[in-house]
Amino acid sequence: MKENQAQVTEEQKELVKIPLRTSIAYGCGAAGGNVMSTLLASFLLSYYTDTAGMAAAAIGTMFIVCRILDGVTDLVMGGIVDRTNTKLGKCRPWILVSAPLMFLGIVLILRVPDTTEGGKLLYAYLTYIFLNCIVYTILGIAHTSLLARMTRDPKERNTTSTVSSILNNLSGLVVGSLITVLQLRFGWTVTSVILGAISCGLILIPGIFCREVVGMSGEKKEELPLNKQLPAVFRNRYFWICLVIGALILFINANAIAAQIYYCNVVLQDPAYMSVLMAAGQAPGLLILFVMPWFVNRYSKRTFMTFGGILMMIGFALCGLAGDSRSLLLLGVVIRSIGIGPMFAGIYAFCADAADFGEWKYGIRSEGLMAASQSIGSKIGIGLGSACTAWILAAVHYVPGQASETVVAAIRFDFGWLGAIGSAILVVLVLFMDVEKYLPEIRKSLARAKA
Repeated sequence: MKENQAQVTEEQKELVKIPLRTSIAYGCGAAGGNVMSTLLASFLLSYYTDTAGMAAAAIGTMFIVCRILDGVTDLVMGGIVDRTNTKLGKCRPWILVSAPLMFLGIVLILRVPDTTEGGKLLYAYLTYIFLNCIVYTILGIAHTSLLARMTRDPKERNTTSTVSSILNNLSGLVVGSLITVLQLRFGWTVTSVILGAISCGLILIPGIFCREVVGMSGEKKEELPLNKQLPAVFRNRYFWICLVIGALILFINANAIAAQIYYCNVVLQDPAYMSVLMAAGQAPGLLILFVMPWFVNRYSKRTFMTFGGILMMIGFALCGLAGDSRSLLLLGVVIRSIGIGPMFAGIYAFCADAADFGEWKYGIRSEGLMAASQSIGSKIGIGLGSACTAWILAAVHYVPGQASETVVAAIRFDFGWLGAIGSAILVVLVLFMDVEKYLPEIRKSLARAKA
Protein backbone atom coordinates (compact mmCIF):
# COMPACT_ATOMS: atom_id res chain seq x y z
CA MET A 1 0.00 0.00 0.00
CA LYS A 2 2.76 2.41 0.96
CA GLU A 3 4.65 1.45 -2.19
CA ASN A 4 1.62 2.26 -4.34
CA GLN A 5 1.17 5.58 -2.58
CA ALA A 6 4.80 6.38 -3.27
CA GLN A 7 4.32 5.59 -6.95
CA VAL A 8 1.19 7.73 -7.13
CA THR A 9 3.10 10.57 -5.51
CA GLU A 10 5.85 10.19 -8.12
CA GLU A 11 3.28 10.25 -10.92
CA GLN A 12 1.71 13.37 -9.46
CA LYS A 13 5.11 15.02 -9.45
CA GLU A 14 5.24 14.58 -13.22
CA LEU A 15 1.83 16.29 -13.60
CA VAL A 16 3.18 19.56 -12.26
CA LYS A 17 1.75 22.99 -13.02
CA ILE A 18 4.10 25.25 -14.92
CA PRO A 19 4.15 28.83 -13.52
CA LEU A 20 3.85 31.66 -16.03
CA ARG A 21 7.41 32.80 -15.29
CA THR A 22 8.69 29.33 -16.21
CA SER A 23 6.64 29.32 -19.42
CA ILE A 24 8.17 32.70 -20.27
CA ALA A 25 11.63 31.33 -19.49
CA TYR A 26 10.97 28.41 -21.84
CA GLY A 27 9.75 30.78 -24.54
CA CYS A 28 12.93 32.84 -24.29
CA GLY A 29 14.78 29.88 -25.78
CA ALA A 30 12.57 29.98 -28.88
CA ALA A 31 13.01 33.75 -29.08
CA GLY A 32 16.79 33.34 -28.93
CA GLY A 33 16.76 30.77 -31.70
CA ASN A 34 14.56 33.02 -33.82
CA VAL A 35 17.21 35.76 -33.70
CA MET A 36 19.36 33.43 -35.80
CA SER A 37 16.44 32.22 -37.95
CA THR A 38 15.40 35.77 -38.83
CA LEU A 39 18.97 36.71 -39.70
CA LEU A 40 19.48 33.69 -41.96
CA ALA A 41 16.06 33.77 -43.63
CA SER A 42 15.83 37.49 -44.34
CA PHE A 43 19.35 38.91 -44.56
CA LEU A 44 22.04 36.27 -45.07
CA LEU A 45 21.62 35.87 -48.85
CA SER A 46 21.76 39.65 -49.29
CA TYR A 47 24.92 39.78 -47.14
CA TYR A 48 26.60 37.04 -49.18
CA THR A 49 25.80 38.61 -52.57
CA ASP A 50 25.89 42.35 -51.88
CA THR A 51 28.50 42.65 -49.11
CA ALA A 52 30.71 39.59 -49.52
CA GLY A 53 30.41 39.62 -53.34
CA MET A 54 29.53 35.94 -53.77
CA ALA A 55 27.54 34.31 -56.59
CA ALA A 56 23.87 33.76 -55.79
CA ALA A 57 23.78 30.41 -57.64
CA ALA A 58 26.63 29.02 -55.54
CA ILE A 59 24.90 30.11 -52.34
CA GLY A 60 21.63 28.53 -53.46
CA THR A 61 23.42 25.22 -54.00
CA MET A 62 24.96 25.54 -50.55
CA PHE A 63 21.54 25.96 -48.96
CA ILE A 64 20.26 22.78 -50.64
CA VAL A 65 23.33 20.72 -49.71
CA CYS A 66 23.11 21.82 -46.09
CA ARG A 67 19.42 20.86 -45.87
CA ILE A 68 20.42 17.27 -46.63
CA LEU A 69 23.07 17.35 -43.91
CA ASP A 70 20.48 18.83 -41.52
CA GLY A 71 18.40 15.66 -41.61
CA VAL A 72 21.37 13.57 -40.52
CA THR A 73 22.44 15.87 -37.68
CA ASP A 74 18.85 16.12 -36.41
CA LEU A 75 18.52 12.36 -35.98
CA VAL A 76 21.97 12.06 -34.42
CA MET A 77 21.25 14.88 -31.97
CA GLY A 78 17.88 13.39 -31.10
CA GLY A 79 19.58 10.14 -30.16
CA ILE A 80 22.23 11.99 -28.14
CA VAL A 81 19.59 13.84 -26.11
CA ASP A 82 17.74 10.61 -25.38
CA ARG A 83 20.95 8.99 -24.10
CA THR A 84 22.00 11.98 -21.97
CA ASN A 85 21.59 11.54 -18.21
CA THR A 86 22.74 14.31 -15.85
CA LYS A 87 21.52 15.95 -12.66
CA LEU A 88 20.15 18.77 -14.82
CA GLY A 89 18.32 16.30 -17.03
CA LYS A 90 18.58 15.34 -20.67
CA CYS A 91 17.86 18.67 -22.37
CA ARG A 92 19.06 21.55 -20.20
CA PRO A 93 22.80 20.75 -20.50
CA TRP A 94 22.58 20.94 -24.28
CA ILE A 95 20.65 24.22 -24.18
CA LEU A 96 23.39 25.69 -21.98
CA VAL A 97 26.05 24.41 -24.39
CA SER A 98 24.26 25.87 -27.42
CA ALA A 99 24.11 29.44 -26.02
CA PRO A 100 27.82 30.43 -26.33
CA LEU A 101 28.11 28.42 -29.55
CA MET A 102 25.23 30.44 -30.99
CA PHE A 103 27.07 33.68 -30.17
CA LEU A 104 30.20 32.38 -31.88
CA GLY A 105 28.31 31.11 -34.92
CA ILE A 106 26.44 34.36 -35.55
CA VAL A 107 29.65 36.39 -35.28
CA LEU A 108 31.58 34.07 -37.63
CA ILE A 109 28.92 33.73 -40.32
CA LEU A 110 28.91 37.50 -40.96
CA ARG A 111 32.69 37.73 -41.32
CA VAL A 112 33.41 36.30 -44.76
CA PRO A 113 37.08 37.09 -45.50
CA ASP A 114 38.18 39.17 -48.48
CA THR A 115 39.79 36.36 -50.48
CA THR A 116 39.20 34.33 -53.62
CA GLU A 117 35.73 33.22 -54.69
CA GLY A 118 36.60 29.65 -53.74
CA GLY A 119 37.94 30.72 -50.37
CA LYS A 120 34.81 32.73 -49.64
CA LEU A 121 32.56 29.82 -50.59
CA LEU A 122 34.55 27.39 -48.43
CA TYR A 123 34.28 29.77 -45.46
CA ALA A 124 30.53 30.16 -46.08
CA TYR A 125 30.05 26.38 -46.14
CA LEU A 126 31.99 25.84 -42.93
CA THR A 127 30.32 28.62 -40.94
CA TYR A 128 26.82 27.86 -42.26
CA ILE A 129 27.17 24.16 -41.42
CA PHE A 130 28.50 25.04 -37.97
CA LEU A 131 25.71 27.51 -37.17
CA ASN A 132 22.70 25.95 -38.86
CA CYS A 133 23.45 22.22 -38.98
CA ILE A 134 25.23 21.87 -35.63
CA VAL A 135 24.49 24.74 -33.20
CA TYR A 136 20.88 25.34 -34.22
CA THR A 137 20.26 21.58 -34.29
CA ILE A 138 21.55 21.23 -30.72
CA LEU A 139 19.30 24.06 -29.56
CA GLY A 140 16.24 23.03 -31.57
CA ILE A 141 16.24 19.37 -30.51
CA ALA A 142 17.03 20.09 -26.86
CA HIS A 143 14.52 22.94 -26.54
CA THR A 144 11.64 21.08 -28.20
CA SER A 145 12.40 17.97 -26.12
CA LEU A 146 12.43 20.02 -22.92
CA LEU A 147 8.69 20.70 -23.12
CA ALA A 148 7.92 16.96 -22.90
CA ARG A 149 10.09 16.70 -19.77
CA MET A 150 8.73 19.72 -17.88
CA THR A 151 5.34 18.08 -17.21
CA ARG A 152 3.02 15.33 -18.37
CA ASP A 153 -0.02 17.61 -18.08
CA PRO A 154 -1.17 18.34 -21.67
CA LYS A 155 -2.95 21.55 -20.62
CA GLU A 156 0.26 22.92 -19.14
CA ARG A 157 2.15 21.94 -22.27
CA ASN A 158 -0.42 23.73 -24.42
CA THR A 159 -0.12 26.93 -22.38
CA THR A 160 3.69 26.83 -22.35
CA SER A 161 3.81 26.15 -26.09
CA THR A 162 1.53 29.15 -26.67
CA VAL A 163 3.70 31.47 -24.56
CA SER A 164 6.75 30.21 -26.45
CA SER A 165 5.12 30.92 -29.81
CA ILE A 166 4.17 34.45 -28.71
CA LEU A 167 7.75 35.21 -27.65
CA ASN A 168 9.07 33.61 -30.83
CA ASN A 169 6.89 35.87 -32.98
CA LEU A 170 7.78 38.95 -30.95
CA SER A 171 11.44 38.14 -31.43
CA GLY A 172 10.96 37.96 -35.21
CA LEU A 173 9.14 41.29 -35.30
CA VAL A 174 11.71 43.12 -33.16
CA VAL A 175 14.86 41.57 -34.62
CA GLY A 176 13.62 41.89 -38.19
CA SER A 177 13.36 45.64 -37.72
CA LEU A 178 16.48 45.96 -35.56
CA ILE A 179 18.89 44.28 -37.98
CA THR A 180 18.46 46.89 -40.71
CA VAL A 181 18.96 49.76 -38.26
CA LEU A 182 22.06 48.19 -36.71
CA GLN A 183 23.60 47.27 -40.04
CA LEU A 184 23.19 50.74 -41.51
CA ARG A 185 24.59 52.42 -38.41
CA PHE A 186 27.38 50.08 -37.29
CA GLY A 187 28.04 47.63 -40.14
CA TRP A 188 27.80 43.85 -40.12
CA THR A 189 30.65 43.16 -37.68
CA VAL A 190 29.18 45.11 -34.75
CA THR A 191 25.69 43.95 -35.71
CA SER A 192 26.77 40.31 -35.51
CA VAL A 193 28.19 40.79 -32.00
CA ILE A 194 24.99 42.47 -30.78
CA LEU A 195 22.73 39.82 -32.33
CA GLY A 196 24.94 37.02 -31.01
CA ALA A 197 24.84 38.45 -27.48
CA ILE A 198 21.04 38.82 -27.58
CA SER A 199 20.57 35.28 -28.86
CA CYS A 200 23.02 33.81 -26.33
CA GLY A 201 21.38 35.61 -23.40
CA LEU A 202 17.87 34.49 -24.34
CA ILE A 203 18.92 30.87 -24.85
CA LEU A 204 20.60 30.71 -21.44
CA ILE A 205 17.33 31.57 -19.68
CA PRO A 206 15.51 28.20 -20.16
CA GLY A 207 18.75 26.34 -19.51
CA ILE A 208 19.02 28.04 -16.12
CA PHE A 209 15.42 28.51 -14.97
CA CYS A 210 13.42 25.61 -16.47
CA ARG A 211 13.37 22.30 -14.60
CA GLU A 212 13.01 18.79 -15.98
CA VAL A 213 10.53 16.66 -14.04
CA VAL A 214 9.50 13.72 -16.24
CA GLY A 215 11.90 10.80 -15.89
CA MET A 216 13.90 12.46 -13.09
CA SER A 217 12.88 10.08 -10.28
CA GLY A 218 16.46 8.94 -9.83
CA GLU A 219 15.80 5.44 -11.13
CA LYS A 220 18.61 4.35 -13.45
CA LYS A 221 17.41 3.26 -16.85
CA GLU A 222 19.19 1.38 -19.58
CA GLU A 223 20.65 3.69 -22.20
CA LEU A 224 19.39 2.31 -25.49
CA PRO A 225 21.61 2.67 -28.57
CA LEU A 226 20.31 4.60 -31.56
CA ASN A 227 19.78 1.41 -33.57
CA LYS A 228 17.20 0.31 -30.97
CA GLN A 229 15.58 3.72 -30.49
CA LEU A 230 15.08 4.47 -34.17
CA PRO A 231 12.90 1.43 -35.03
CA ALA A 232 10.54 2.23 -32.15
CA VAL A 233 10.33 5.89 -33.13
CA PHE A 234 9.85 5.09 -36.82
CA ARG A 235 6.93 2.78 -35.90
CA ASN A 236 5.27 5.71 -34.13
CA ARG A 237 2.92 7.07 -36.77
CA TYR A 238 2.84 10.45 -35.04
CA PHE A 239 6.56 10.87 -35.72
CA TRP A 240 5.81 10.90 -39.44
CA ILE A 241 2.67 13.00 -39.13
CA CYS A 242 4.57 15.62 -37.10
CA LEU A 243 7.36 15.62 -39.68
CA VAL A 244 5.06 16.06 -42.67
CA ILE A 245 2.84 18.67 -40.98
CA GLY A 246 5.89 20.64 -39.85
CA ALA A 247 7.39 20.51 -43.35
CA LEU A 248 4.16 21.66 -45.00
CA ILE A 249 3.57 24.52 -42.55
CA LEU A 250 7.07 25.88 -43.12
CA PHE A 251 6.87 25.29 -46.88
CA ILE A 252 3.68 27.34 -47.13
CA ASN A 253 5.04 30.10 -44.91
CA ALA A 254 8.51 30.30 -46.51
CA ASN A 255 7.08 30.30 -50.02
CA ALA A 256 4.64 33.10 -49.16
CA ILE A 257 7.48 35.21 -47.71
CA ALA A 258 9.63 34.63 -50.80
CA ALA A 259 6.78 35.44 -53.22
CA GLN A 260 5.62 38.53 -51.33
CA ILE A 261 8.31 40.91 -52.57
CA TYR A 262 7.68 39.90 -56.19
CA TYR A 263 3.96 40.48 -55.72
CA CYS A 264 4.66 44.01 -54.49
CA ASN A 265 7.22 44.75 -57.22
CA VAL A 266 5.51 43.15 -60.22
CA VAL A 267 1.76 42.91 -59.54
CA LEU A 268 1.29 46.04 -57.42
CA GLN A 269 4.37 47.85 -58.79
CA ASP A 270 4.89 49.30 -55.31
CA PRO A 271 7.92 47.86 -53.45
CA ALA A 272 7.16 50.03 -50.39
CA TYR A 273 3.93 48.07 -49.79
CA MET A 274 6.12 45.18 -48.65
CA SER A 275 6.37 46.66 -45.13
CA VAL A 276 2.56 46.81 -44.85
CA LEU A 277 2.17 43.17 -45.84
CA MET A 278 4.96 42.08 -43.47
CA ALA A 279 3.21 43.68 -40.49
CA ALA A 280 -0.18 42.31 -41.58
CA GLY A 281 1.34 38.85 -41.97
CA GLN A 282 2.74 38.66 -38.43
CA ALA A 283 0.82 40.77 -35.91
CA PRO A 284 -2.65 39.12 -36.25
CA GLY A 285 -1.11 35.65 -35.89
CA LEU A 286 0.50 36.81 -32.67
CA LEU A 287 -2.80 38.03 -31.21
CA ILE A 288 -4.72 34.79 -31.91
CA LEU A 289 -2.24 32.87 -29.76
CA PHE A 290 -3.54 34.55 -26.60
CA VAL A 291 -6.80 32.58 -26.88
CA MET A 292 -5.12 29.27 -27.67
CA PRO A 293 -4.90 27.90 -24.07
CA TRP A 294 -8.63 28.47 -23.48
CA PHE A 295 -9.61 27.06 -26.88
CA VAL A 296 -7.32 24.01 -26.72
CA ASN A 297 -8.23 23.11 -23.14
CA ARG A 298 -11.93 23.42 -23.95
CA TYR A 299 -11.73 21.54 -27.25
CA SER A 300 -8.37 20.18 -28.53
CA LYS A 301 -5.18 21.13 -30.32
CA ARG A 302 -6.42 19.31 -33.40
CA THR A 303 -9.62 21.38 -33.47
CA PHE A 304 -7.65 24.62 -33.01
CA MET A 305 -5.21 23.69 -35.80
CA THR A 306 -8.06 22.65 -38.11
CA PHE A 307 -9.70 26.01 -37.51
CA GLY A 308 -6.38 27.67 -38.34
CA GLY A 309 -5.96 25.63 -41.53
CA ILE A 310 -9.42 26.63 -42.76
CA LEU A 311 -8.59 30.30 -42.16
CA MET A 312 -5.32 29.81 -44.07
CA MET A 313 -7.27 28.39 -47.04
CA ILE A 314 -9.62 31.40 -47.02
CA GLY A 315 -6.79 33.92 -46.63
CA PHE A 316 -4.67 32.47 -49.42
CA ALA A 317 -7.71 32.21 -51.71
CA LEU A 318 -8.45 35.91 -51.17
CA CYS A 319 -4.83 36.69 -52.05
CA GLY A 320 -5.23 34.63 -55.21
CA LEU A 321 -8.33 36.62 -56.17
CA ALA A 322 -6.96 40.02 -55.16
CA GLY A 323 -4.98 41.03 -58.24
CA ASP A 324 -4.12 44.71 -57.72
CA SER A 325 -6.89 45.21 -55.12
CA ARG A 326 -4.95 46.18 -52.02
CA SER A 327 -7.92 46.00 -49.67
CA LEU A 328 -8.72 42.41 -50.70
CA LEU A 329 -5.03 41.50 -50.59
CA LEU A 330 -4.59 42.96 -47.12
CA LEU A 331 -7.70 41.16 -45.85
CA GLY A 332 -6.36 37.87 -47.21
CA VAL A 333 -2.94 38.34 -45.58
CA VAL A 334 -4.54 39.18 -42.21
CA ILE A 335 -6.83 36.11 -42.28
CA ARG A 336 -3.91 33.95 -43.38
CA SER A 337 -1.83 35.25 -40.48
CA ILE A 338 -4.59 34.47 -37.97
CA GLY A 339 -4.76 30.92 -39.33
CA ILE A 340 -1.07 30.11 -39.35
CA GLY A 341 -0.58 31.07 -35.68
CA PRO A 342 -2.39 27.97 -34.31
CA MET A 343 -0.37 25.76 -36.66
CA PHE A 344 3.01 26.85 -35.33
CA ALA A 345 1.92 26.67 -31.67
CA GLY A 346 0.06 23.37 -31.95
CA ILE A 347 2.69 21.29 -33.70
CA TYR A 348 5.31 21.75 -30.96
CA ALA A 349 2.85 20.68 -28.26
CA PHE A 350 1.93 17.65 -30.38
CA CYS A 351 5.57 16.49 -30.35
CA ALA A 352 5.43 16.17 -26.54
CA ASP A 353 2.17 14.18 -26.74
CA ALA A 354 3.70 11.91 -29.39
CA ALA A 355 6.63 11.13 -27.07
CA ASP A 356 4.11 9.98 -24.42
CA PHE A 357 2.37 7.82 -27.02
CA GLY A 358 5.65 6.17 -28.04
CA GLU A 359 6.50 5.35 -24.43
CA TRP A 360 3.04 3.84 -23.89
CA LYS A 361 2.82 1.95 -27.18
CA TYR A 362 6.37 0.69 -27.65
CA GLY A 363 7.96 1.00 -24.20
CA ILE A 364 10.65 3.43 -25.37
CA ARG A 365 10.47 7.14 -24.56
CA SER A 366 12.40 9.30 -27.05
CA GLU A 367 11.78 13.02 -26.58
CA GLY A 368 14.91 13.82 -28.59
CA LEU A 369 14.04 11.76 -31.66
CA MET A 370 10.44 13.00 -31.58
CA ALA A 371 11.75 16.56 -31.54
CA ALA A 372 13.92 15.62 -34.51
CA SER A 373 10.76 14.97 -36.53
CA GLN A 374 9.75 18.60 -36.15
CA SER A 375 13.25 19.88 -36.75
CA ILE A 376 13.72 17.82 -39.91
CA GLY A 377 10.27 18.76 -41.18
CA SER A 378 10.75 22.46 -40.60
CA LYS A 379 14.13 22.52 -42.33
CA ILE A 380 12.79 20.60 -45.33
CA GLY A 381 9.85 22.98 -45.51
CA ILE A 382 11.96 26.14 -45.31
CA GLY A 383 14.40 24.84 -47.91
CA LEU A 384 11.74 23.82 -50.44
CA GLY A 385 9.55 26.85 -49.73
CA SER A 386 12.41 29.28 -50.31
CA ALA A 387 13.31 27.54 -53.56
CA CYS A 388 9.75 27.13 -54.87
CA THR A 389 9.29 30.78 -55.82
CA ALA A 390 12.61 30.74 -57.69
CA TRP A 391 11.57 27.60 -59.59
CA ILE A 392 8.21 29.13 -60.57
CA LEU A 393 9.85 32.36 -61.75
CA ALA A 394 12.43 30.42 -63.74
CA ALA A 395 9.66 28.36 -65.37
CA VAL A 396 7.98 31.51 -66.74
CA HIS A 397 11.33 33.11 -67.70
CA TYR A 398 11.08 35.99 -65.27
CA VAL A 399 13.30 38.98 -66.07
CA PRO A 400 13.63 41.85 -63.54
CA GLY A 401 11.84 44.96 -64.76
CA GLN A 402 9.66 43.06 -67.25
CA ALA A 403 6.12 42.06 -66.26
CA SER A 404 4.43 39.91 -68.88
CA GLU A 405 0.95 38.52 -68.29
CA THR A 406 2.44 35.06 -67.81
CA VAL A 407 4.81 36.29 -65.10
CA VAL A 408 2.05 38.20 -63.30
CA ALA A 409 -0.23 35.15 -63.38
CA ALA A 410 2.56 32.94 -62.03
CA ILE A 411 3.31 35.31 -59.15
CA ARG A 412 -0.38 35.57 -58.26
CA PHE A 413 -0.68 31.78 -58.26
CA ASP A 414 2.47 31.42 -56.16
CA PHE A 415 1.40 33.97 -53.55
CA GLY A 416 -2.24 32.91 -53.38
CA TRP A 417 -3.55 29.68 -54.84
CA LEU A 418 -0.49 27.55 -54.11
CA GLY A 419 -0.85 28.41 -50.42
CA ALA A 420 -4.58 27.64 -50.52
CA ILE A 421 -3.89 24.17 -51.99
CA GLY A 422 -1.18 23.52 -49.41
CA SER A 423 -3.50 24.63 -46.60
CA ALA A 424 -6.22 22.23 -47.74
CA ILE A 425 -3.73 19.35 -47.61
CA LEU A 426 -2.62 20.58 -44.20
CA VAL A 427 -6.17 20.40 -42.82
CA VAL A 428 -6.47 16.78 -43.95
CA LEU A 429 -3.15 15.87 -42.30
CA VAL A 430 -4.14 17.55 -39.02
CA LEU A 431 -7.27 15.37 -38.87
CA PHE A 432 -4.98 12.32 -38.62
CA MET A 433 -3.19 13.84 -35.61
CA ASP A 434 -5.55 12.26 -33.08
CA VAL A 435 -3.01 11.41 -30.36
CA GLU A 436 -4.91 13.51 -27.79
CA LYS A 437 -7.65 10.88 -27.51
CA TYR A 438 -5.08 8.45 -26.10
CA LEU A 439 -3.64 10.76 -23.44
CA PRO A 440 -6.01 9.82 -20.54
CA GLU A 441 -5.35 6.10 -21.09
CA ILE A 442 -1.62 6.76 -21.52
CA ARG A 443 -1.41 8.45 -18.12
CA LYS A 444 -3.37 5.66 -16.42
CA SER A 445 -1.34 2.92 -18.09
CA LEU A 446 2.02 4.46 -17.27
CA ALA A 447 0.93 5.00 -13.66
CA ARG A 448 -0.10 1.34 -13.40
CA ALA A 449 3.21 0.24 -14.93
CA LYS A 450 5.16 2.21 -12.35
CA ALA A 451 3.04 0.83 -9.53
